[in-house]
Amino acid sequence: MKKMFTIILGGLALIIALMYAFGYDYIFTAIKLTYLKGETGATIKDGPYFAKSQISPGIIQPWEKDSLYNKTPLPEKVLKHLNQSKTASFLVFKDGKILSEQYWDGNPTTLTNSFSMAKSVAVMLTGIAIQDGKIKSLQQKLSDFYPNFAKDPLGKNCTLEDLSSMESGLKWSEDYQNPFGPNAKAYYGKNLPEWMLNQPFDTEPGTKFEYLSGATQLLGFVLRKAVDLPLGVYLSEKIWQPLGMENGAYWGMDQDNGMEKTYCCINATSRDFAKLGQLLLNHGNWNGRQIISHDFVQKMITGTTLSQQSYGNGIWVNNDSDIPHYYLRGLYGQYVICIPQYNMIIVRTGSSRDETMDNKKRPVEVDFFVHEMVKLYQ
Repeated sequence: MKKMFTIILGGLALIIALMYAFGYDYIFTAIKLTYLKGETGATIKDGPYFAKSQISPGIIQPWEKDSLYNKTPLPEKVLKHLNQSKTASFLVFKDGKILSEQYWDGNPTTLTNSFSMAKSVAVMLTGIAIQDGKIKSLQQKLSDFYPNFAKDPLGKNCTLEDLSSMESGLKWSEDYQNPFGPNAKAYYGKNLPEWMLNQPFDTEPGTKFEYLSGATQLLGFVLRKAVDLPLGVYLSEKIWQPLGMENGAYWGMDQDNGMEKTYCCINATSRDFAKLGQLLLNHGNWNGRQIISHDFVQKMITGTTLSQQSYGNGIWVNNDSDIPHYYLRGLYGQYVICIPQYNMIIVRTGSSRDETMDNKKRPVEVDFFVHEMVKLYQ
């Protein structure tokens, strides 16, 4: 028995040593933050477990409540869908006022993980950095900021627009279930620069639409280097404070004083997420101040040819619907949906979603929310 125990311990020690040797030590962090907490993966509430970059509010500009605030019940079929899909919050805004808000898990001050909605914010900040003269244009090359990419036969041609429009050509597997895949390593690992800045390319940039978290992470590295500030600080100064966000927030990082996970992980309230949508609906203007240029916002919300008009620069687009809309979108159905025709915003956060997709890999439930809320509040 003692010999058997020694063999088992030796085997475990070997496995652990190999995990570290081959760069899979982050899996121990993943196990600690998921299975040992009764979860099977990342959650909208796991932000406190990671290092963070603080996003500080300024003078608060609270949402004005519409005269019909919470007076019109949501349709039964909408409530049924929201309940079945483990919704945490569902809010509707129109003409700059809050019409309806309901919470199943939390309240108006609860912070939840944006997941990939952060990609949209990273692109917004890139537009602001261009205005600030920190970046020349979206046509600048990745290799201008990180010369090592000039050695890659394909990577040397990658522009910032290739990264923001998901046409990067980066070698990356966008698999949320594989614990050995790059998404898991980016999420639970503690040294993003060490391996992200050495990622190879396998397709000529600008020739294929492929949604890849690694593309936005590389854009984040460019942004961080260009502005020479923690991105939480830059987001505070350029968006959070000018928009009068109601609460502070934070951006998840790989380690203390490290790098923001720009492909995900802004933890904020649903009301404050909604203001990002209002900024887009306002074409980048907030109370007379042009936060992001009109032209840059238009570029963000205009679907590209290679995506079959389903994705712009950091924003999902659906002009195929009879009620055109565009939206920020994150894992498990985090949405900030903008409906220009009705000056309406819908925010939904939650722990699951209806997985049904249309022929352009867009969640069908988004169009469902759009039609139901327009019908209810137009």
